[in-house]
Amino acid sequence: MAANFAILGFLLIAVAAWYVATDPFHHSVGRGVTHFNPQYIAAPPYDILQNFTRDIDNKLQNAELRWRGEFVGPESLTFDAQGRGPYTGISDGRVVRYDGPQLGWSTFAYTSKNRSEICAPKQPPAPNLPHEHICGRPLGLRFEKKTGDLWIADGYLGILKVGPEGGQAEPVLTEIDGIPLRFCNDLDFDHDGVLYFTDSSTRWARRQFFLSVLEADATGRFIKYDPATKETTVLMKDLRFPNGVAVSKDGSFIVLCESRTGRLWRYWLKGEKEGTHEIFVLLPGWPDNVRSNSKGDFWVAIHALRNSRDLYLGLFPWLRYLAVRFPIPQKYLYPLVTGYPHAMVIRYGADGNVKEVLEDQTGKVVKFVSEVEEHEGKLYLGSVLLPQVAVYTLPTSSDS
Repeated sequence: MAANFAILGFLLIAVAAWYVATDPFHHSVGRGVTHFNPQYIAAPPYDILQNFTRDIDNKLQNAELRWRGEFVGPESLTFDAQGRGPYTGISDGRVVRYDGPQLGWSTFAYTSKNRSEICAPKQPPAPNLPHEHICGRPLGLRFEKKTGDLWIADGYLGILKVGPEGGQAEPVLTEIDGIPLRFCNDLDFDHDGVLYFTDSSTRWARRQFFLSVLEADATGRFIKYDPATKETTVLMKDLRFPNGVAVSKDGSFIVLCESRTGRLWRYWLKGEKEGTHEIFVLLPGWPDNVRSNSKGDFWVAIHALRNSRDLYLGLFPWLRYLAVRFPIPQKYLYPLVTGYPHAMVIRYGADGNVKEVLEDQTGKVVKFVSEVEEHEGKLYLGSVLLPQVAVYTLPTSSDS
């Protein structure tokens, strides 16, 4: 009997070893990836995680989920100078605009010139991750006030712009210093019309964003582009997944999200510190986009809170190496790293102090949030993952 158990145990070990080595069902996140070099990520200060202000009332549960099932992945949201919108970029490569309850959503622009049937909107809408590099993936959106042009950070096609009437967007930048823009993410203009944007990784494409997160590669860049002179300047490099960008109301500095480290950076545009940067805020989670409001505050969308699993994975890179090589489907590995779906948005003053925290701690109504756009007393909450936009009405008390 003992011999039979020994043989069975040996067979089980052999089968498990074969399964891990061959990944017969193509479940491994790192399948086909030959170079994966996870980096050490220092843990944030204890008080950032344990003593951060929380929204015990779960105010985001009062948000309304709108336009569910009409598209997937409204990452960034914006309104034009006439108040039309919101405009948003979605997973099939289009930029769409909301024209009111009677007309609904219409296609405003495309980023890819190689669209075909594989880019056609699906019914019901579904993610188009395998074809994003062909169809385009609009992420950050900003209107240039003087011209009315919409500028687009496309995750594959670089920086593009399209006129006020929409249509086919034209490429503006596809590489910097000979290095392709592999993962453009967000952008904003200063008061002089100079553009600032992020390139999240020079190693990983947008559809490989989870590998970039797991590896914590420090290849991201923060870049300046002057449309008048056509000159580009890399202002910051060696960043770990730089993401959202927002110019301050007075134009003296820019706030930049570094997602993988949970930081907001401040880059000075004017004053004695012009051309320098410093940590502006340490966050309790991974920031996605940041947007300023009319009062000069900054709304930060927290994609996921940092948790004990994430901290251990950061401190021990070999664990992330094993996670990538083992045949674990991404749909199981992703929540292991990010935790359960949980919405948090934070409003910071221009001095870096917390003014407001809004949450749905159980994910009952609002889950992953990619961006917070404040418009006419409402917050429009986009999500790069979900098929909806959440709309939260601000009480008058939040004007403080």
